[in-house]
Amino acid sequence: MKKLLILSGLLLTSLFIQAQILEPVSFSTEFNKVSDDVAEIVFTANIDPGWHIYSTDLGEGGPISATFNLERAIGAHEDGKLLPVGNEQAVYDKLFEMDVRYFEKTAKFVQRIRLEGGTYRVEGYLEYAACNDQNCLPPSEVPFMFTGTADVATPTEDVSQEQMATDDNSNPSLVDNNSPVGNEQLTTNGAQSAWWQPVISELRAFGESAGTVDRSWLYIFFTGFLGGLLALFTPCVWPIIPMTVSFFLKRSKDKKKGIVDAMTYGLAIVVIYVALGLLVTLLFGASALNALSTNAIFNIFFFLMLVVFAISFLGAFEITLPSSWSNAVDSKAEKTTGLLSIFLMAFTLALVSFSCTGPIIGFLLVEVSTSGSIVAPAIGMLGFAIALALPFTLFALFPSWLKQMPKSGGWMNVIKVSLGFIELAFALKFLSVADLAYGWRILDRETFLALWIVLFALLGVYLLGKIKFAHDDDDTHVSVPRFFLALASLAFAVYMVPGLWGAPLKAVSAFAPPLYTQDFNLYKNEVRAKFDDYDMGMEYAQRVGKPVMLDFTGYGCVNCRKMELAVWTDPTVGSLMNDDYVLITLYVDNKTKLPEPIKVVENGKERTLRTLGDKWSYLQRVKFGANAQPFYVLIDNDGNPLNKSYAYDEDVSKYVEFLQTGLKNYKKD
Repeated sequence: MKKLLILSGLLLTSLFIQAQILEPVSFSTEFNKVSDDVAEIVFTANIDPGWHIYSTDLGEGGPISATFNLERAIGAHEDGKLLPVGNEQAVYDKLFEMDVRYFEKTAKFVQRIRLEGGTYRVEGYLEYAACNDQNCLPPSEVPFMFTGTADVATPTEDVSQEQMATDDNSNPSLVDNNSPVGNEQLTTNGAQSAWWQPVISELRAFGESAGTVDRSWLYIFFTGFLGGLLALFTPCVWPIIPMTVSFFLKRSKDKKKGIVDAMTYGLAIVVIYVALGLLVTLLFGASALNALSTNAIFNIFFFLMLVVFAISFLGAFEITLPSSWSNAVDSKAEKTTGLLSIFLMAFTLALVSFSCTGPIIGFLLVEVSTSGSIVAPAIGMLGFAIALALPFTLFALFPSWLKQMPKSGGWMNVIKVSLGFIELAFALKFLSVADLAYGWRILDRETFLALWIVLFALLGVYLLGKIKFAHDDDDTHVSVPRFFLALASLAFAVYMVPGLWGAPLKAVSAFAPPLYTQDFNLYKNEVRAKFDDYDMGMEYAQRVGKPVMLDFTGYGCVNCRKMELAVWTDPTVGSLMNDDYVLITLYVDNKTKLPEPIKVVENGKERTLRTLGDKWSYLQRVKFGANAQPFYVLIDNDGNPLNKSYAYDEDVSKYVEFLQTGLKNYKKD
């Protein structure tokens, strides 16, 4: 295969195009007669895993709805609306602030047609939009054309074959993208048609982007690991460690067997907690976990649950499982031997320590479940269990370390109370989702930030020993680590203060409500496109002698908005884009009609460009060999790329490097 690729440059380009062009949905079309005068056009979609297509009639301001468009109807007319059929899912979308409906795996749309009698011809297209968690594709079309004869009791005047033939005067112009793209209708200036020439091989010379690396699993694992470490230093777990390790080492005359038993005990802990994570997935199911992040009822439940956990950590009460459970398991462990005995002892630890580990596990499972990853609960519990089991194994291998363990004391309650403050802060995140869902507007961005500022300021004051809770001791001594933690908490509270006046606060952008909910906003460092027309923007850039950044985006593109909030608000990024580039934003779902439809032949398929969005989507596909948004590409004044393209990745440093590299390459030319 490699030899073939080397020998054939054409095949290389073809493979590259196929790797970049995403086609996650395939449609089949049928024309079924229901009766003599009624027929149905049925569109059936097969959707790749991880993708979905939106349903019909989603309303203004939302994603692109599936629509039926009848361009030519002779001897027939539409009868009713396009009907969605199948397992339609409905969720609340936080970005669009509205309920949206979509299909996964498969979908069907049915349009009824009334036949008037005699010869008929119906021609048009179904328009739809497809998205996944990373990308949204521009609106796509499924063309159809059916002809025939209808036997109706009272037929209307028959239509001749000449009438049904396409009128050359109304036929959209045809552009074949297999030849040079210099068609005058695609450009405002025919002399500048070189701007539309494909540069796929030139982009490839910069190095094909492998796309965004999915680091969510690693993040979830380390979040769970950190939660396990925190659980270790609570009053329910820390005192048990030396007793358990000593038990295993003393109950066996063979030291090696004692070590093996202790390690098996740690492994049993891992198995128990990973099983808990898997149980969450089995109970809720894959689709439910994906819907949790935007479901208002679930988020209210999570908010209340975390508040209860936080109050427990602050010392108002203890969340404990019935003592009969742990006693029964402990008794069973004493009567058995071997692996079962060790496993039951580990299960006893899980039950006894629940008052401390339960709130941490609860918060962890809530957080990872709403991440949308199906395996996230198991991965989070794996990290948690490894951290919890690690000391049992290490102290069994190195028993002398037991003498160096810090003694139990009031410092463990400090950790519990601190976790209570943190759980309260994160509970507000889930309340914010519900607030947006129902439009209560009780937790706008400044209100949310004010509560976080107070919570973290109080945490800092507590760590300095100025506030006491029920189980705190009377020792007024503040250790050096505790002082620095207080300093960090107070500094974080001060850091959030400018957010009350509209500062972006990237450190909390993933938790706080969106910036548009802020009533009072003094932040003006916004990036705004200079042009929304490719050719006009290129002409301007040529006059002023600046490179161009093309932003292929969409009104319904969720990740485009995320990039604009998380990355474009960075001062360095904003300065580069505003001062050193001509930013041209092209909306691939812009519904503004073209003065005249244009038919193009693209990879052997005929397509019709009817709107500005069609035109910009065609430009992205043909010139750059990609069709997903967001898609950023830097070009010079002749339309040649200055760097490899950039997709969805919220790493600001990478984005800055992307812009600076393009600028450096522009100045070389």
